[in-house]
Amino acid sequence: MSKGQKLWKTAKNIIPGGNMLLSKNPEMFLPDKWPSYFSKAKGCEIWDLDNRKYIDMSIMGIGTNSLGYGHKDVDKAVEKIISMGNMSTFNCPEEVKLAEKLIEINPWADMVRFARTGGEANAIAVRIARAASGRDGVAICGYHGWHDWYLSANHNLGNDLSEHLLPGLNPLGVPKNLSNTVFPFHYNDFDELLKIVEENNIGVIKMEVVRNFGPKNDFLAKVKNLAIKKKIVLIFDECTSGFRETFGGIHKFGVNPDLALFGKSIGNGYPITALVGKDSIMEHCKDTFISSTFWSDRIGPTAGLATLHEMERLKSWDRISAIGNKIKRNWKKIAYNHKIDISIQGISSLPNFYFKNRNNLIYKTFITQEMLKKNILSTMAIYVCIDHSDSLLKRYFDSLNDVFYKISKKNSDNELINSLDQIVLDDFKRRKIL
Repeated sequence: MSKGQKLWKTAKNIIPGGNMLLSKNPEMFLPDKWPSYFSKAKGCEIWDLDNRKYIDMSIMGIGTNSLGYGHKDVDKAVEKIISMGNMSTFNCPEEVKLAEKLIEINPWADMVRFARTGGEANAIAVRIARAASGRDGVAICGYHGWHDWYLSANHNLGNDLSEHLLPGLNPLGVPKNLSNTVFPFHYNDFDELLKIVEENNIGVIKMEVVRNFGPKNDFLAKVKNLAIKKKIVLIFDECTSGFRETFGGIHKFGVNPDLALFGKSIGNGYPITALVGKDSIMEHCKDTFISSTFWSDRIGPTAGLATLHEMERLKSWDRISAIGNKIKRNWKKIAYNHKIDISIQGISSLPNFYFKNRNNLIYKTFITQEMLKKNILSTMAIYVCIDHSDSLLKRYFDSLNDVFYKISKKNSDNELINSLDQIVLDDFKRRKIL
Protein backbone atom coordinates (compact mmCIF):
# COMPACT_ATOMS: atom_id res chain seq x y z
CA MET A 1 0.00 0.00 0.00
CA SER A 2 1.35 3.41 -0.97
CA LYS A 3 1.84 6.28 1.48
CA GLY A 4 -1.09 8.09 -0.11
CA GLN A 5 -3.45 5.15 0.36
CA LYS A 6 -2.35 4.74 3.97
CA LEU A 7 -2.94 8.43 4.63
CA TRP A 8 -6.39 8.21 3.04
CA LYS A 9 -7.36 5.44 5.46
CA THR A 10 -6.31 7.70 8.33
CA ALA A 11 -8.16 10.67 6.84
CA LYS A 12 -11.47 8.81 6.61
CA ASN A 13 -11.37 8.25 10.38
CA ILE A 14 -10.75 11.86 11.36
CA ILE A 15 -12.21 13.93 8.50
CA PRO A 16 -15.92 13.46 7.68
CA GLY A 17 -16.05 12.22 4.11
CA GLY A 18 -12.26 11.90 4.09
CA ASN A 19 -11.50 15.20 2.35
CA MET A 20 -12.93 18.61 1.48
CA LEU A 21 -14.05 18.10 -2.13
CA LEU A 22 -16.18 15.27 -3.49
CA SER A 23 -14.51 15.53 -6.90
CA LYS A 24 -11.11 14.70 -5.31
CA ASN A 25 -12.35 11.74 -3.30
CA PRO A 26 -10.06 8.82 -4.30
CA GLU A 27 -13.04 6.46 -4.32
CA MET A 28 -14.46 8.47 -7.22
CA PHE A 29 -11.48 7.26 -9.26
CA LEU A 30 -10.02 3.94 -8.13
CA PRO A 31 -10.80 2.74 -4.59
CA ASP A 32 -7.69 1.79 -2.57
CA LYS A 33 -5.47 2.30 -5.62
CA TRP A 34 -5.61 6.03 -6.40
CA PRO A 35 -2.49 7.86 -5.12
CA SER A 36 -4.77 10.31 -3.23
CA TYR A 37 -2.17 12.90 -2.10
CA PHE A 38 0.52 14.92 -3.83
CA SER A 39 3.91 16.19 -2.75
CA LYS A 40 4.39 18.65 -5.62
CA ALA A 41 2.88 19.62 -8.97
CA LYS A 42 4.32 21.43 -11.96
CA GLY A 43 2.99 22.00 -15.47
CA CYS A 44 0.67 19.02 -15.96
CA GLU A 45 2.71 16.61 -13.83
CA ILE A 46 2.08 15.51 -10.25
CA TRP A 47 4.31 13.66 -7.77
CA ASP A 48 2.69 11.50 -5.09
CA LEU A 49 3.96 10.91 -1.55
CA ASP A 50 6.20 8.09 -2.80
CA ASN A 51 7.74 10.54 -5.31
CA ARG A 52 6.17 8.72 -8.25
CA LYS A 53 5.46 11.09 -11.14
CA TYR A 54 2.22 11.14 -13.13
CA ILE A 55 0.94 13.02 -16.16
CA ASP A 56 -2.37 14.67 -15.29
CA MET A 57 -4.73 13.94 -18.18
CA SER A 58 -7.78 14.32 -15.97
CA ILE A 59 -9.22 17.10 -13.85
CA MET A 60 -6.16 19.38 -13.41
CA GLY A 61 -7.11 20.60 -9.94
CA ILE A 62 -10.81 20.56 -10.93
CA GLY A 63 -10.15 23.03 -13.71
CA THR A 64 -8.24 25.56 -11.63
CA ASN A 65 -5.00 25.49 -13.62
CA SER A 66 -5.43 26.24 -17.32
CA LEU A 67 -1.91 27.77 -17.21
CA GLY A 68 -0.59 24.56 -15.67
CA TYR A 69 0.45 23.84 -12.10
CA GLY A 70 2.90 26.28 -10.55
CA HIS A 71 3.01 28.81 -13.38
CA LYS A 72 6.20 30.74 -12.66
CA ASP A 73 4.92 34.28 -13.29
CA VAL A 74 1.73 33.82 -11.27
CA ASP A 75 3.67 32.21 -8.42
CA LYS A 76 6.29 34.97 -8.56
CA ALA A 77 3.60 37.66 -8.16
CA VAL A 78 2.08 35.80 -5.20
CA GLU A 79 5.47 35.23 -3.55
CA LYS A 80 6.21 38.96 -3.77
CA ILE A 81 2.91 39.81 -2.10
CA ILE A 82 3.45 37.24 0.66
CA SER A 83 6.77 38.90 1.46
CA MET A 84 4.96 42.25 1.76
CA GLY A 85 2.07 40.91 3.84
CA ASN A 86 -1.18 39.20 2.90
CA MET A 87 -3.62 40.67 5.45
CA SER A 88 -3.89 43.94 7.33
CA THR A 89 -6.42 46.32 8.82
CA PHE A 90 -6.43 48.16 5.46
CA ASN A 91 -7.86 46.86 2.18
CA CYS A 92 -5.60 45.64 -0.60
CA PRO A 93 -5.36 47.81 -3.73
CA GLU A 94 -5.17 44.73 -5.97
CA GLU A 95 -8.90 44.09 -5.57
CA VAL A 96 -9.63 47.46 -7.17
CA LYS A 97 -7.23 46.79 -10.04
CA LEU A 98 -8.71 43.34 -10.62
CA ALA A 99 -12.23 44.79 -10.64
CA GLU A 100 -11.16 47.35 -13.23
CA LYS A 101 -9.65 44.61 -15.40
CA LEU A 102 -12.78 42.46 -15.25
CA ILE A 103 -14.98 45.41 -16.22
CA GLU A 104 -12.61 46.11 -19.12
CA ILE A 105 -13.05 42.49 -20.24
CA ASN A 106 -16.83 42.70 -19.73
CA PRO A 107 -17.83 46.19 -20.95
CA TRP A 108 -21.54 45.43 -20.39
CA ALA A 109 -20.82 45.34 -16.63
CA ASP A 110 -20.31 48.17 -14.13
CA MET A 111 -19.30 46.60 -10.82
CA VAL A 112 -17.48 43.59 -9.38
CA ARG A 113 -17.64 41.70 -6.10
CA PHE A 114 -15.12 39.07 -5.00
CA ALA A 115 -15.24 35.84 -3.02
CA ARG A 116 -12.89 32.87 -2.86
CA THR A 117 -14.94 29.83 -3.93
CA GLY A 118 -17.50 29.04 -6.60
CA GLY A 119 -20.13 28.00 -4.06
CA GLU A 120 -19.75 31.34 -2.26
CA ALA A 121 -19.99 33.30 -5.51
CA ASN A 122 -23.17 31.46 -6.48
CA ALA A 123 -24.77 32.07 -3.08
CA ILE A 124 -23.86 35.76 -3.21
CA ALA A 125 -25.27 36.11 -6.72
CA VAL A 126 -28.60 34.55 -5.75
CA ARG A 127 -28.83 36.77 -2.65
CA ILE A 128 -28.19 39.92 -4.71
CA ALA A 129 -30.56 38.88 -7.50
CA ARG A 130 -33.38 38.07 -5.10
CA ALA A 131 -32.87 41.42 -3.40
CA ALA A 132 -32.95 43.20 -6.78
CA SER A 133 -36.03 41.41 -8.12
CA GLY A 134 -37.96 41.32 -4.86
CA ARG A 135 -38.94 37.70 -5.61
CA ASP A 136 -37.70 34.45 -4.07
CA GLY A 137 -38.20 32.00 -6.94
CA VAL A 138 -35.10 30.87 -8.82
CA ALA A 139 -35.07 28.88 -12.08
CA ILE A 140 -31.77 27.03 -12.52
CA CYS A 141 -29.99 25.05 -15.20
CA GLY A 142 -26.74 23.31 -14.26
CA TYR A 143 -24.58 22.82 -11.20
CA HIS A 144 -24.20 25.77 -8.82
CA GLY A 145 -22.59 24.52 -5.60
CA TRP A 146 -23.52 23.07 -2.23
CA HIS A 147 -25.37 25.85 -0.40
CA ASP A 148 -28.91 25.56 1.02
CA TRP A 149 -30.54 27.65 -1.70
CA TYR A 150 -29.39 25.14 -4.39
CA LEU A 151 -29.88 21.82 -2.59
CA SER A 152 -33.38 22.93 -1.55
CA ALA A 153 -34.50 21.88 -5.05
CA ASN A 154 -34.29 18.29 -3.81
CA HIS A 155 -37.02 19.09 -1.28
CA ASN A 156 -39.46 19.62 -4.16
CA LEU A 157 -41.82 16.80 -5.09
CA GLY A 158 -39.10 14.88 -6.92
CA ASN A 159 -35.31 14.61 -6.77
CA ASP A 160 -35.17 17.72 -8.96
CA LEU A 161 -31.39 17.96 -9.22
CA SER A 162 -31.02 14.37 -10.40
CA GLU A 163 -30.35 15.44 -13.98
CA HIS A 164 -28.10 18.39 -13.15
CA LEU A 165 -24.61 16.90 -13.27
CA LEU A 166 -24.54 15.32 -9.80
CA PRO A 167 -27.46 12.97 -9.06
CA GLY A 168 -28.34 11.79 -5.58
CA LEU A 169 -27.44 14.96 -3.68
CA ASN A 170 -29.01 14.62 -0.23
CA PRO A 171 -30.66 17.80 1.12
CA LEU A 172 -30.43 16.53 4.71
CA GLY A 173 -29.89 19.56 6.95
CA VAL A 174 -31.41 21.97 4.44
CA PRO A 175 -34.63 23.52 5.84
CA LYS A 176 -37.65 21.88 4.26
CA ASN A 177 -39.49 25.18 4.12
CA LEU A 178 -37.13 26.15 1.28
CA SER A 179 -38.88 23.63 -0.97
CA ASN A 180 -40.44 25.03 -4.14
CA THR A 181 -38.17 28.08 -4.19
CA VAL A 182 -35.71 26.67 -6.75
CA PHE A 183 -36.88 25.04 -9.99
CA PRO A 184 -34.48 23.22 -12.35
CA PHE A 185 -35.00 23.29 -16.11
CA HIS A 186 -33.19 21.44 -18.90
CA TYR A 187 -30.74 23.15 -21.21
CA ASN A 188 -32.24 24.10 -24.59
CA ASP A 189 -35.78 23.42 -23.32
CA PHE A 190 -37.22 26.92 -23.47
CA ASP A 191 -40.82 25.73 -23.14
CA GLU A 192 -39.97 24.09 -19.81
CA LEU A 193 -38.42 27.32 -18.53
CA LEU A 194 -41.38 29.36 -19.77
CA LYS A 195 -43.79 27.08 -17.92
CA ILE A 196 -41.77 27.45 -14.70
CA VAL A 197 -41.78 31.24 -15.03
CA GLU A 198 -45.51 31.39 -15.79
CA GLU A 199 -46.47 29.15 -12.86
CA ASN A 200 -44.09 30.42 -10.15
CA ASN A 201 -42.92 33.67 -8.62
CA ILE A 202 -39.57 33.61 -10.44
CA GLY A 203 -37.26 36.56 -9.89
CA VAL A 204 -33.98 34.93 -10.95
CA ILE A 205 -32.86 32.73 -13.83
CA LYS A 206 -29.48 31.19 -13.07
CA MET A 207 -27.71 28.94 -15.54
CA GLU A 208 -24.48 27.63 -16.95
CA VAL A 209 -24.05 29.11 -20.43
CA VAL A 210 -22.85 25.77 -21.77
CA ARG A 211 -21.43 22.53 -20.43
CA ASN A 212 -21.54 19.46 -22.67
CA PHE A 213 -23.26 20.96 -25.69
CA GLY A 214 -24.18 24.39 -26.99
CA PRO A 215 -27.44 26.32 -27.42
CA LYS A 216 -29.93 25.50 -30.16
CA ASN A 217 -32.74 27.53 -31.76
CA ASP A 218 -31.57 30.84 -30.23
CA PHE A 219 -32.03 29.38 -26.75
CA LEU A 220 -29.90 31.94 -24.90
CA ALA A 221 -31.49 34.87 -26.75
CA LYS A 222 -34.95 33.55 -25.85
CA VAL A 223 -33.92 33.24 -22.19
CA LYS A 224 -32.60 36.82 -22.23
CA ASN A 225 -35.76 38.20 -23.82
CA LEU A 226 -37.92 36.35 -21.29
CA ALA A 227 -35.86 37.79 -18.44
CA ILE A 228 -36.29 41.32 -19.81
CA LYS A 229 -40.03 40.87 -20.38
CA LYS A 230 -40.68 39.49 -16.88
CA LYS A 231 -38.14 41.75 -15.09
CA ILE A 232 -36.14 38.69 -14.01
CA VAL A 233 -32.44 38.91 -13.10
CA LEU A 234 -30.40 36.71 -15.47
CA ILE A 235 -27.24 35.14 -14.02
CA PHE A 236 -24.68 33.22 -16.07
CA ASP A 237 -22.55 30.86 -13.98
CA GLU A 238 -19.21 30.70 -15.81
CA CYS A 239 -17.15 29.33 -12.92
CA THR A 240 -16.31 26.35 -15.13
CA SER A 241 -16.58 27.77 -18.66
CA GLY A 242 -15.03 31.20 -18.13
CA PHE A 243 -11.69 32.06 -19.79
CA ARG A 244 -11.50 28.71 -21.62
CA GLU A 245 -12.99 29.47 -25.03
CA THR A 246 -12.40 33.23 -25.02
CA PHE A 247 -10.77 35.91 -22.87
CA GLY A 248 -13.77 36.10 -20.59
CA GLY A 249 -17.01 34.15 -20.59
CA ILE A 250 -18.48 32.02 -23.32
CA HIS A 251 -21.42 34.43 -23.25
CA LYS A 252 -19.17 36.90 -25.11
CA PHE A 253 -20.07 34.96 -28.26
CA GLY A 254 -23.68 36.11 -28.00
CA VAL A 255 -25.86 37.12 -25.04
CA ASN A 256 -24.91 39.32 -22.06
CA PRO A 257 -26.45 38.57 -18.64
CA ASP A 258 -27.19 40.87 -15.71
CA LEU A 259 -24.61 39.05 -13.58
CA ALA A 260 -21.78 36.68 -14.52
CA LEU A 261 -19.69 34.51 -12.21
CA PHE A 262 -16.06 33.59 -12.81
CA GLY A 263 -13.98 31.17 -10.78
CA LYS A 264 -11.67 28.18 -10.98
CA SER A 265 -9.21 29.27 -13.67
CA ILE A 266 -8.94 33.03 -12.96
CA GLY A 267 -6.45 32.50 -10.12
CA ASN A 268 -4.59 29.52 -11.65
CA GLY A 269 -4.87 27.51 -8.45
CA TYR A 270 -5.12 30.38 -5.96
CA PRO A 271 -8.60 30.99 -4.46
CA ILE A 272 -10.42 33.86 -6.15
CA THR A 273 -13.91 34.14 -7.65
CA ALA A 274 -15.68 37.15 -9.06
CA LEU A 275 -19.24 38.39 -9.60
CA VAL A 276 -19.40 40.85 -12.46
CA GLY A 277 -22.63 42.73 -13.08
CA LYS A 278 -24.72 45.75 -13.90
CA ASP A 279 -24.79 48.45 -11.25
CA SER A 280 -28.61 48.36 -11.07
CA ILE A 281 -28.28 44.80 -9.72
CA MET A 282 -24.93 44.93 -7.91
CA GLU A 283 -25.91 47.96 -5.83
CA HIS A 284 -28.28 45.70 -3.90
CA CYS A 285 -25.21 44.27 -2.14
CA LYS A 286 -25.59 47.30 0.12
CA ASP A 287 -29.24 46.50 0.90
CA THR A 288 -28.44 43.09 2.37
CA PHE A 289 -25.49 41.76 4.38
CA ILE A 290 -22.69 40.02 2.47
CA SER A 291 -19.25 40.02 4.12
CA SER A 292 -16.39 37.66 5.00
CA THR A 293 -12.92 38.17 6.48
CA PHE A 294 -10.88 36.17 3.99
CA TRP A 295 -12.58 37.71 0.96
CA SER A 296 -10.27 40.62 1.74
CA ASP A 297 -6.98 38.74 1.53
CA ARG A 298 -4.33 39.96 -0.92
CA ILE A 299 -3.21 36.68 -2.49
CA GLY A 300 -6.46 36.05 -4.37
CA PRO A 301 -6.65 39.36 -6.27
CA THR A 302 -2.89 39.33 -6.90
CA ALA A 303 -3.09 35.85 -8.41
CA GLY A 304 -6.11 36.95 -10.44
CA LEU A 305 -4.29 39.93 -11.93
CA ALA A 306 -1.20 37.87 -12.76
CA THR A 307 -3.27 35.05 -14.25
CA LEU A 308 -5.33 37.35 -16.48
CA HIS A 309 -2.12 39.05 -17.62
CA GLU A 310 -0.55 35.73 -18.58
CA MET A 311 -3.74 34.49 -20.23
CA GLU A 312 -3.91 37.60 -22.38
CA ARG A 313 -0.21 37.46 -23.23
CA LEU A 314 -0.29 33.79 -24.18
CA LYS A 315 -3.81 33.73 -25.63
CA SER A 316 -4.26 30.67 -23.47
CA TRP A 317 -7.89 30.17 -24.46
CA ASP A 318 -6.90 29.60 -28.09
CA ARG A 319 -4.15 27.18 -27.10
CA ILE A 320 -6.22 25.02 -24.77
CA SER A 321 -9.15 24.97 -27.21
CA ALA A 322 -6.85 23.74 -29.99
CA ILE A 323 -5.41 21.05 -27.71
CA GLY A 324 -8.90 19.99 -26.65
CA ASN A 325 -10.05 19.66 -30.26
CA LYS A 326 -7.01 17.51 -30.97
CA ILE A 327 -7.92 15.28 -28.04
CA LYS A 328 -11.46 14.89 -29.34
CA ARG A 329 -10.22 13.92 -32.81
CA ASN A 330 -7.89 11.28 -31.40
CA TRP A 331 -10.56 9.84 -29.09
CA LYS A 332 -12.82 9.46 -32.10
CA LYS A 333 -10.05 7.82 -34.14
CA ILE A 334 -9.01 5.39 -31.39
CA ALA A 335 -12.60 4.36 -30.66
CA TYR A 336 -13.33 3.87 -34.37
CA ASN A 337 -10.21 1.75 -34.89
CA HIS A 338 -11.24 -0.59 -32.07
CA LYS A 339 -14.97 -0.59 -32.99
CA ILE A 340 -15.97 0.85 -29.59
CA ASP A 341 -19.07 3.03 -29.43
CA ILE A 342 -18.46 6.24 -27.50
CA SER A 343 -20.06 9.70 -27.44
CA ILE A 344 -17.74 12.72 -27.36
CA GLN A 345 -18.96 16.03 -25.97
CA GLY A 346 -17.97 19.10 -23.97
CA ILE A 347 -16.51 22.48 -24.87
CA SER A 348 -13.20 22.37 -26.72
CA SER A 349 -11.05 23.00 -23.65
CA LEU A 350 -13.03 20.60 -21.45
CA PRO A 351 -13.64 17.54 -23.63
CA ASN A 352 -15.21 14.38 -22.28
CA PHE A 353 -16.64 11.13 -23.55
CA TYR A 354 -18.69 8.23 -22.34
CA PHE A 355 -19.31 4.68 -23.45
CA LYS A 356 -22.73 3.98 -24.91
CA ASN A 357 -23.12 1.10 -22.53
CA ARG A 358 -25.06 0.56 -19.31
CA ASN A 359 -21.74 -0.30 -17.63
CA ASN A 360 -20.14 3.05 -18.51
CA LEU A 361 -18.81 3.39 -14.93
CA ILE A 362 -17.04 0.04 -15.19
CA TYR A 363 -15.39 1.08 -18.45
CA LYS A 364 -14.32 4.37 -16.88
CA THR A 365 -12.81 2.55 -13.90
CA PHE A 366 -10.97 0.10 -16.16
CA ILE A 367 -9.42 3.01 -18.08
CA THR A 368 -8.33 4.67 -14.82
CA GLN A 369 -6.85 1.41 -13.54
CA GLU A 370 -4.89 0.60 -16.69
CA MET A 371 -3.68 4.16 -17.33
CA LEU A 372 -2.50 4.49 -13.73
CA LYS A 373 -0.17 1.54 -14.36
CA LYS A 374 1.40 3.73 -17.05
CA ASN A 375 1.73 6.69 -14.63
CA ILE A 376 -1.06 8.61 -16.33
CA LEU A 377 -4.02 10.06 -14.41
CA SER A 378 -6.98 9.50 -16.70
CA THR A 379 -10.74 9.16 -16.57
CA MET A 380 -13.08 10.23 -19.37
CA ALA A 381 -12.78 14.01 -19.07
CA ILE A 382 -9.82 16.39 -19.36
CA TYR A 383 -9.45 19.96 -18.19
CA VAL A 384 -6.91 21.07 -20.75
CA CYS A 385 -3.95 23.27 -19.80
CA ILE A 386 -1.29 24.99 -21.91
CA ASP A 387 1.33 22.48 -20.72
CA HIS A 388 -0.37 19.51 -22.38
CA SER A 389 2.40 19.34 -24.97
CA ASP A 390 2.46 17.26 -28.15
CA SER A 391 4.97 14.83 -26.64
CA LEU A 392 2.82 14.25 -23.55
CA LEU A 393 -0.30 13.92 -25.69
CA LYS A 394 1.42 11.27 -27.83
CA ARG A 395 2.27 9.28 -24.73
CA TYR A 396 -1.34 9.62 -23.56
CA PHE A 397 -2.83 8.57 -26.91
CA ASP A 398 -0.47 5.61 -27.28
CA SER A 399 -1.36 4.41 -23.80
CA LEU A 400 -5.08 4.95 -24.26
CA ASN A 401 -4.93 3.08 -27.56
CA ASP A 402 -3.50 0.08 -25.68
CA VAL A 403 -6.34 0.26 -23.15
CA PHE A 404 -9.00 0.48 -25.87
CA TYR A 405 -7.38 -2.53 -27.52
CA LYS A 406 -7.76 -4.49 -24.27
CA ILE A 407 -11.41 -3.43 -24.04
CA SER A 408 -12.05 -4.51 -27.63
CA LYS A 409 -10.69 -8.00 -26.88
CA LYS A 410 -13.09 -8.59 -23.99
CA ASN A 411 -15.91 -10.89 -25.04
CA SER A 412 -18.38 -9.45 -22.55
CA ASP A 413 -18.88 -6.78 -19.90
CA ASN A 414 -18.46 -9.47 -17.25
CA GLU A 415 -15.03 -10.29 -18.61
CA LEU A 416 -14.14 -6.60 -18.39
CA ILE A 417 -15.50 -6.40 -14.85
CA ASN A 418 -13.37 -9.36 -13.84
CA SER A 419 -10.32 -7.49 -15.16
CA LEU A 420 -10.67 -4.93 -12.38
CA ASP A 421 -8.51 -5.25 -9.31
CA GLN A 422 -10.19 -7.34 -6.61
CA ILE A 423 -10.04 -4.43 -4.15
CA VAL A 424 -11.96 -2.28 -6.63
CA LEU A 425 -14.49 -5.05 -7.24
CA ASP A 426 -15.05 -5.48 -3.50
CA ASP A 427 -15.64 -1.75 -3.11
CA PHE A 428 -18.14 -1.71 -5.99
CA LYS A 429 -20.00 -4.65 -4.44
CA ARG A 430 -20.04 -2.91 -1.06
CA ARG A 431 -21.54 0.20 -2.64
CA LYS A 432 -23.96 -1.95 -4.68
CA ILE A 433 -22.57 -0.69 -7.98
CA LEU A 434 -22.24 -4.33 -9.04
